[in-house]
Amino acid sequence: MNHQSFYSLTDKVAVVTGAATGIGAAIAERFLKAGAHVVFADIDAAGARARAGQLDGSGERSLVAPVDLTQAHEVAGLVERVLDRFGTVDILVNNAGIAGPTKPLVEVSEEEWDQVMAVNLKGVFLCCRAVLPTMLKNRSGRIVNVASIAGKEGNPNLAPYSTTKAGVICLTKALAKEICRQGVYVNCVTPAVIDTPILRQVGQETIDYMISKIPMGRVGNPEEVAALIHFLASDECSFTNGACVDISGARATY
Repeated sequence: MNHQSFYSLTDKVAVVTGAATGIGAAIAERFLKAGAHVVFADIDAAGARARAGQLDGSGERSLVAPVDLTQAHEVAGLVERVLDRFGTVDILVNNAGIAGPTKPLVEVSEEEWDQVMAVNLKGVFLCCRAVLPTMLKNRSGRIVNVASIAGKEGNPNLAPYSTTKAGVICLTKALAKEICRQGVYVNCVTPAVIDTPILRQVGQETIDYMISKIPMGRVGNPEEVAALIHFLASDECSFTNGACVDISGARATY
């Protein structure tokens, strides 16, 4: 294998949720550069169209797919659109998520709790379930879930978010064990604080707390996370399965 083929995604079909901004946009850009066809799946239709237009002006290797990931019928419709356009699904990156309320648990409403659970955890479940029939039929596929260091350590005043990310980690491990002999790899990444629009949803006190826990003393950037996900989505990822891979500036302790 020559150096130009390392991490090649030539002609792979990749669905990236939350692709309009932040980590998702960085992933989409990197995948396109690696030769993939990329589906920009996002509830922000205008943002997804704008980002896809910037990265793939001709539209030949991209598909913009507005979707509410909390609705099973919309997720099913997303996969149908992908199959109609590209014929298969090789890669799924479950990146979309929300921070939810930044407040003590005692002040969190049931509606706020349910919304974070629906987007951050149910959405991952629905997307995995929707792409798996194709991947299992092909006996080939890569699923990468974006969790968070909060799912391993918990962040104060972010109990709903931390809980969903712990769920994503466990879903990753359970699913990988189910299908690891059928050619489909399932891994997750656990970023610490990354400079993305979701950070604007969190109070400054909480941001300062999170940064104080990072020995490198800075936030990460979306391109750094995209680089790690690129490996996990590639054929070079051949014995890493069911893994929770940290990208936390040395914050993670296990």
